[in-house]
Amino acid sequence: MLNFQIFIPTRIVFGPGKIAELGSLPLPKGKKAMVVIGESGAMIKNGYLDKVQAALAKQDVSTVVFDNISPNPQSDQVDEAAKTAREKEIDFIVALGGGSTIDAAKAIALLTTNVGRCWDYMQSGSGGGINPENPAAPLIAIPTTAGTGTEADQWAVISKSGGIEKISLGNDSTFPAISIVDPELMVSVPPRMTAYTGMDAFFHAVETFLSTAHQPMSDMLALEAVHLSSHYLPMAIAEGDNIEARTVMAWSSTAAGMCETLSRCISQHSLEHALSAKYPELPHGLGLAKLSVPYFKRLIPESPERFEDLAMAMGYDTQQFDENMRATVFLEGLRSLLERAGFNEESLKDYGAKEEDVAELVDIAEQTMGKLFEFTPAEMSREDLECIMSEAIAG
Repeated sequence: MLNFQIFIPTRIVFGPGKIAELGSLPLPKGKKAMVVIGESGAMIKNGYLDKVQAALAKQDVSTVVFDNISPNPQSDQVDEAAKTAREKEIDFIVALGGGSTIDAAKAIALLTTNVGRCWDYMQSGSGGGINPENPAAPLIAIPTTAGTGTEADQWAVISKSGGIEKISLGNDSTFPAISIVDPELMVSVPPRMTAYTGMDAFFHAVETFLSTAHQPMSDMLALEAVHLSSHYLPMAIAEGDNIEARTVMAWSSTAAGMCETLSRCISQHSLEHALSAKYPELPHGLGLAKLSVPYFKRLIPESPERFEDLAMAMGYDTQQFDENMRATVFLEGLRSLLERAGFNEESLKDYGAKEEDVAELVDIAEQTMGKLFEFTPAEMSREDLECIMSEAIAG
């Protein structure tokens, strides 16, 4: 029986050149904004920060810039930025950058209006389990990569400073008020980062389609994102200035981000968060890619029809195969996509991953992101999880 909710309150302004509309869009109330950017300096170098500040100035909004967000945002960075936002009496937050920057900005927005530290509000692991008393400050999200879909959901993934935990937090108030998705801002993303973020979008779609929490709207958007990513990600990697490929991948990311709200990711993400918590330099998309084949081959017996649907979304004619083999066509399509996206030449070992860490990595996954196992459409034993992790590290 159908039983679901649909709630995505974000105004999404999508299309090439849409950043220009920031100067005329109805903004959140107030005249002081904090612009959050990453530590790499790319937003300054590419001129994107100047564009955003100029657009806000047209609406008489003054800005404070916080430029200390790492690729895997740390809880101390969130605490530092929120302290500044409170001291400066900031009215709303503007996130300019990739998924890490936007995730950090969501947490900063929540801490701007509440007391305490970021980790106090984490609901698992060593988090304090506190429920925030006040809604987050309003947020405008301007993604410059196509992958996380965080512009269309309420979730923020943060790593514990000095620890090995990487956990998500969020509530209805951490949805962006406005998200401007302009593919022209993504043209500057290097090929490997394009690959990492694009595979993140692909797996968001795959996981939410397989999730026990899936529903009709998430199914529709997930299959759309799987289809588009399969066909356009290799093009976006090879032809970074191809605005059609960038636009399609931007929509794939946003659609998959909606799926994270309408459905839920499953334990592939739990396992990867353990990897990139233990090895902070590891790109999230690379971790997902290496886990994917050993992970999904163990799920196929439990959801053969849905895996066949995914294979068809990737463009494969499953009817030419024996009925008992149709679901496995997805794995062949996945292997082909990973090869075309350049993942066969990369290894988790390059980021410090070791076979002797497998048991600890599984512990981290279960203790910090254990909730996602509840939405996984198959029971996985401890042996299964250790085998998946071991195969990912060996591959």
